[in-house]
Amino acid sequence: MSAKVPGSLDTVDSGDPADTSDKGDSPDTGGTGEAGVVAEVVLAEIRESALSVDEVLDAVRHPRAGGIATFVGVVRKGDHGRDVEALDYTSHPSAALVLRELAERLAAERDVIRLAVVHRVGHLQIGDTAVVVAVSAVHRAAALDVCRDLIDSVKASVPIWKHQIFEDGSDEWVGMP
Repeated sequence: MSAKVPGSLDTVDSGDPADTSDKGDSPDTGGTGEAGVVAEVVLAEIRESALSVDEVLDAVRHPRAGGIATFVGVVRKGDHGRDVEALDYTSHPSAALVLRELAERLAAERDVIRLAVVHRVGHLQIGDTAVVVAVSAVHRAAALDVCRDLIDSVKASVPIWKHQIFEDGSDEWVGMP
């Protein structure tokens, strides 16, 4: 099963009906986890071009992964009751390094197999993909937990700022220090 719903957390199970290991009860041990592999950040980038959910999903696939969690953030029409026309993301020159370090920290601390995160900068229209996060793990619980932690940490820590342009001509900056 591979559902890709923008702005949601989804899992992709191994598909093997005999696989009963995906119970979501594995501990988050980090390092070399239950899969017997060292967690790896396979993609952590800031891009000016359109993002591909399939690229990020494919990057985290692994034969030992029983679950893949994804988050796809898209530009929405409204924010706080106001109609958004478009937005621009701007990043600090250190953003790519901060993004990679954050992903590597989570990979080292948690029982996952692969992590990938890509954030777009530049001018985006309503419906454009702004960020894609994917995490694979032996069990779905670890994949889902780390995926949520990764996107929450990206929003809180990576120096990327959003300039929203509203249909009434006004604008606002979001995420500025």
